[in-house]
Amino acid sequence: MTTEITTSIGKFVAEKILKQPNKEIKPDEALISSGLIDSFSLMDLAMFVEDNFGVRIEDTELNADTFDSLNQLAELIISRK
Repeated sequence: MTTEITTSIGKFVAEKILKQPNKEIKPDEALISSGLIDSFSLMDLAMFVEDNFGVRIEDTELNADTFDSLNQLAELIISRK
């Protein structure tokens, strides 16, 4: 299940946020702390996660401690289901 989640989120980030559909984002690649995505993109990513996985993301969780990799996001989603 984790792989399906990270693949789905990775595709969204590559296609919709980075506008680089062929870019592969590794599950442990830093998203925020590396500067790959910014705070505006973080909101888009949070909405995608909420809409597609049926989980609620708190505003206080929109940071590098919670959202810095696809693996972290998958863990958060799984813990909420």
